[in-house]
Amino acid sequence: MANHSSAKKAARQTIKKTLVNKSRTSAIKTFIKKVLYEINHGNKENANAALVVAQSKIMQGVKKNVLKLNTASRKISNLSKQIKNMN
Repeated sequence: MANHSSAKKAARQTIKKTLVNKSRTSAIKTFIKKVLYEINHGNKENANAALVVAQSKIMQGVKKNVLKLNTASRKISNLSKQIKNMN
């Protein structure tokens, strides 16, 4: 456990930041799942609309340092590739 006041404050801040980052990561995963749901049900227009929203949230995660840029680009690319390959 932290003994100095500055270390105690750093521990408190870490807990708060961890909760915020978990909620952001969870939100990103939720939007990705919405795109995958539309892909699995064959709704190309709805999948495209969901992808636009998910892409925005993923890039917000990059801006907030929750995801790395290459990871976000890969996720967006894979989703758009799946939509493109739909019947």
